[in-house]
Amino acid sequence: MTERALVGLDDRQREAASALRGPVCVLAGAGTGKTRVITHRIAHGVDTGAYSPARVMAVTFTTKAAGEMRGRLRALGVEKVAARTFHSAALAQLNFFWPQVAGDSAPAIVDSKVRVLGQAADAIGLRLDATTLRDVAGRIESRKVSMRTIEADATARPHSIPGLDLSALTDLQRAYEKLKDQRRQLDFEDVLLACAGMLESEPRVLTAVHEQYRHFTVDEFQDVSPVQHRLLELWIGERQDLCVVGDASQTIYSFAGADPRYLLDFHTRYPQAQVVRLERNYRSDGAILGAANALMRGRPGALELVSSGPAGPVPQVTGYPDDAREAEGVARRIAEAIAAGVDPRRIAVLYRANAQSAALLSALASRGVPATVLGGKRFFDLPEVRQALLALRGAAVAPLETTFVAAVRDVLRSLGFSDDPPPAGGALRDAWEARAALMRLAEEAPAGATLRTFTDQLMARAKDQHEPSLRTVTLATLHAAKGLEWDHVHLVGMAEGLLPISYATTFEQIDEERRLAYVGITRAARSLSLSWAQASGYRERQRSRFLQEIGTGIADAGGARATTGGRSRH
Repeated sequence: MTERALVGLDDRQREAASALRGPVCVLAGAGTGKTRVITHRIAHGVDTGAYSPARVMAVTFTTKAAGEMRGRLRALGVEKVAARTFHSAALAQLNFFWPQVAGDSAPAIVDSKVRVLGQAADAIGLRLDATTLRDVAGRIESRKVSMRTIEADATARPHSIPGLDLSALTDLQRAYEKLKDQRRQLDFEDVLLACAGMLESEPRVLTAVHEQYRHFTVDEFQDVSPVQHRLLELWIGERQDLCVVGDASQTIYSFAGADPRYLLDFHTRYPQAQVVRLERNYRSDGAILGAANALMRGRPGALELVSSGPAGPVPQVTGYPDDAREAEGVARRIAEAIAAGVDPRRIAVLYRANAQSAALLSALASRGVPATVLGGKRFFDLPEVRQALLALRGAAVAPLETTFVAAVRDVLRSLGFSDDPPPAGGALRDAWEARAALMRLAEEAPAGATLRTFTDQLMARAKDQHEPSLRTVTLATLHAAKGLEWDHVHLVGMAEGLLPISYATTFEQIDEERRLAYVGITRAARSLSLSWAQASGYRERQRSRFLQEIGTGIADAGGARATTGGRSRH
């Protein structure tokens, strides 16, 4: 039993999962199974008696990732591990210890920073539009995750926001903080700062946290900000039972305070740390990895990814005369693939900016291809899904007069579900796809399922944000696509001004854009298509410098396909 969590791991994964005492640094490239390693390492520690699960904290950056981690640990028979985001862990500690320290309940959390900023602006006689308020909110978030005071931030970043001079910006931030204090409120970033401040100033609280948690794992360590790193230091104290997992080549949140130096310099801070490199990729074929490796070669912390299977077709590059024809060309190729039997759920179109989605959605709809934009409402928050859950739970009260699957179909039909989908594009098709996803979950349910157990399972999935995939093509920004994968990826807008984006001018900013392109490329498992348009309106564009760095050839604009000239380099 003590070896069960190591079964099925490759040699490097097994090495990482067997390193139960920190400090440990796992450099895990895209598609190398890092979540598998994290969860199996924790399970192995519990199986061997090295860890008590209630004293393990596994920290990641999204609620969805934390839910996936908990689900995988449950599947391995491990319960009670605190798998949380930095914010949820900090908020739980604030809510628990604040009454003991302050004799009162913890402050409420601001639901809209922009709204409070608007009220603060009114209080000091400023009239600002929503765009400016959002820019100020971003400035506040950046300042706080970097642990700078208002005054220190003004010195470090003397530039202001359009329509607001530096003095007014400073006054507005002070008014915002004053208003929050008067209302006993904290914003999202304050949660981390307040938790760190409480641990620094209250030794008994720090001692209690050290007693509760002995073993720490941090996923996506390249995305840690200064305030998160400070909080982690306080949680750990002088101990060294820390395992960090990350990939410097996937640092794409510098604007949110992410600092990959914490990952890159880990061996300097902990000279005795065991470092394990995971470079065998189980997602993408060798030709796709060749493009990814070429793009990142020579960059700090870059890993050389190696495919676990044979090389497939080299990535294709296509040039188009303009944005509209690019969208039409991509839609045509996707429609042809679906007609040939490809599941639309296994296809994604990725792009740099949200504004690029409109033309793509229109082009896909014109060819009858349903598509979903990632980053909208969560599946279980959709009105039609919430309505279906209520109806299914209500139907569960009565005894079944038919089979379970038939009962689910009857409930969904009473809400408007039909066997034949409406035309692609529009709210009716979106609602149909959501109900169809529930129907598929029912058809995949284990033998003996009932309406009660089915709705319980759906509620558990909602809690863990384990959302079913809609039978649609996915459209997503490169930021939203991180951590996901598809068999077939179309990376569009590979032109100067889009990728890299026009406002990326410094070396560091261009490198961040390169990492975004790398993230997009490594989402693809079986095929990768890259495209760009020579013109957008009256503006002429050049193909992205990243296409040249990858070593690809390019066709004359006009929609003809062109294949890459570079092959996999391992």
